[in-house]
Parts: sequence; C-alpha cells; structure tokens
Amino acid sequence: MSPLESEYFESLKKYLRLDPVLESTVIKEIRAHLEDRSRELRESGLSAEEATTVATKILGPPQTVARQIYEVYSQGTWRQSLCAALPHLLVALLFALHFWENIFWLATVVILVGSVTIYGWYKGRPDWLFPWLGYSLTPIIAIGALLVYLPGAWSWFAFIAYAPLLLLVIISVTKAALKRDWIFASLMLLPLPITIGWIMAVAKGTDLSWQGQLQKYATLIASSFSVLAIAAIAFIRMKQRWAKLGVLTLLETAVLVIIILNAKDYTGPITWLLLALLGVSLLFGPALLGQAFTRSRQKTV
Repeated sequence: MSPLESEYFESLKKYLRLDPVLESTVIKEIRAHLEDRSRELRESGLSAEEATTVATKILGPPQTVARQIYEVYSQGTWRQSLCAALPHLLVALLFALHFWENIFWLATVVILVGSVTIYGWYKGRPDWLFPWLGYSLTPIIAIGALLVYLPGAWSWFAFIAYAPLLLLVIISVTKAALKRDWIFASLMLLPLPITIGWIMAVAKGTDLSWQGQLQKYATLIASSFSVLAIAAIAFIRMKQRWAKLGVLTLLETAVLVIIILNAKDYTGPITWLLLALLGVSLLFGPALLGQAFTRSRQKTV
C-alpha cells in the first residue's frame, strides 16, 4: 500500500466510528474498491502514483466518505436496540413490581448486569453494551452519593477518601468508551444523574422512612427508567449522530424535570441546579474528552 493510501485509510478510520468488527469489513471493501479503480487508471496509462491520487479524489474526502458510511451502517437492528434497552427495563421492573424489597431479585439483577457487561466487553464492545456499562458504574456512584448523608464531618471524610476511587473507575471506563466513540460514552453515562437524583429525593424526604420514600416514588422511578429504555432504543435505531445525541438530551432532561418537580420541597434550588449541571456534563463532556483523547493519540502516533 502506498503512503497516500495509508494516510487516506488512517484518516478514514479516525472519522468512521463504527463497531470494530463492522469497521474492519467496511475498510476492506473500500480498499478493494480503491485498488480496482487504481488498477483501471493504471491500465489507461497513468503512473501508479497518479492513479492512486486520482482514485482517492474520485472516492471523496475521508470525512465525507466516513459520514456517508456511518449513516448507512450506524442503524442497529431491533434486537440490538432491545439489548441496549434491557438494563433500563430491568431497573424499571424492580420498582414497578416492588422487587427492590427482595434481596434475591436485587442480587439477580446485579449479577446479570455484571455478567452481560463482561461478556460484551470481551466480544468487541458492540453498541448495545454501553447502557450495561453505565449500570455497572451505578452502584459505585450510588455509594458515593449516600456518603454525603453520614452524620457530621464523617460524610466529608468518607467522601474525600472515596472520591479518588470513584474518579478512577469512571475515568477508566469512560476512556474505554471514548476509544469507540464519545457519543457512546454519553449513552453509557445516561442513567447516572437520574440515579443520583432519585437517591437525593429519597434520602432528603422527611415525612417517611427511606423504604416509605421508595414506595412513594416507585411508580415514578419505574417510569423514569422506562423513558431511558426508550432513549436507548431510539439511539440504536437512529442513523444521524445529531439525532442520537438529541434524543438522549431531550429524554434525560424530561426525566430530570420530573424528579425535580416531585422532590423540590425537600431540597433547595442550588441542589437541583448542581444535578442539572451534572446531567449536562455527562451528556456533552465526553465530546470534549473525545477530542482531547484523539489529539493525544495523534501526538503519540
């Protein structure tokens, strides 16, 4: 392969952002097409270098070609969509059927999430895996959120000790998602502000015990995670990147508004403003991290 072809395909891979297995197949098809076109041009009298230059120009700029290919191949199947929505639906069922009160069902869901996450991780990290990754982070973050409610100064000591571990886990998993595409990191982190919001609503309630608060909000919590399931399905089925991010933004905002409206009597506006900022950061922060990660990788290369 000539240096020009190598440069073209490296640039194409940077913009393509497909499933690794599918990306490899697509690259092979484009390379075969480019080689066929170059051979035809050489047979017409052009030199090898001229033929490669003309063939790549005919094929089009890597960024344009990548966008066109992405829109063709980025739409997942209904089966993949259901796999992506399943962890949200499992959590919704836990609260809709009050299974959260039964340690057996809680343990079953935790084990299932862990098992599916490990399976998907070693199967090339397909698109449907990322919501499962988000739920594998949820228990760790939930523990961190609950530390705030320890009595007195112990809450701050515990949180300060726990924060480095929390950040290390989140950054490590998010970095792995960024290698695939930053928009999948946004999908992965989708349930975290919702989970933290409901923890705050339950923990701050003063009229009932925490079990009573969970029972009070069970239907709304189940509905919230059902909305996230719809978001995951729409994300996998949509072709355009802007539409994928748009549906995540719209539906998560709707859920956060529901949480805030139903628990506004227990906490002040500053608390909910911070929660809203967290939601925005987790949705759009991966885009900035993705750019930084790409620049870092290019410097290394």
